[in-house]
Amino acid sequence: MDVKEWLTLENIMEILERYESFGPIPGFFLPMLEAFLPFLPLFVFVMANAGAFGLWFGFLLSWSGAVAGAFLVFFLVRTYGQRKILSFLQRHRQVKKLMNWVDRHGFGPVFLLLCFPFTPSAVVNIVAGLSNISTGQYLLAVMSGKAVMIFTISFIGYDVGALFREPARTAVVIAVIAVLWFVGKQIEARLDTKDHKERERG
Repeated sequence: MDVKEWLTLENIMEILERYESFGPIPGFFLPMLEAFLPFLPLFVFVMANAGAFGLWFGFLLSWSGAVAGAFLVFFLVRTYGQRKILSFLQRHRQVKKLMNWVDRHGFGPVFLLLCFPFTPSAVVNIVAGLSNISTGQYLLAVMSGKAVMIFTISFIGYDVGALFREPARTAVVIAVIAVLWFVGKQIEARLDTKDHKERERG
């Protein structure tokens, strides 16, 4: 059987139950692992965590694991990305185009891309590592973008019917996206101002 076919919600829930003696550790490491192995279904891991640990704790596990994995990929690429092993990515036309977009707009494109569950986040993390985006801007974008995406999936996984029964709760999800975007842009502006002042002093 293909690995992707085996990684169903039912099978992941069974794994979490089988290794419940490890507590929340598997629920943290599965989303973190997805950052390195993008063929793994983050969507399934997040829904399984919401079902096994509840909406809020499941969300926290998935979010912290995904952010930790994303930052590790970013850090490794930022540290070793100029070496030959990844140099071909910089010569790739689409990758270079995305890098230029991130360089020009910083927080915005990274946040937007990571808000969507089917975005290839591994590519976003690698491009961010190769670009000139600051570590602060990247962390802000990943933490807020992943929060939107993972909370939405957790919300759906915890109670699918609530999306239709309680439209007010769905409206809250949309409001959270808007608030995170606004706050992120404000912080980004402050980071830009701080970086500009540091460059002038340097």
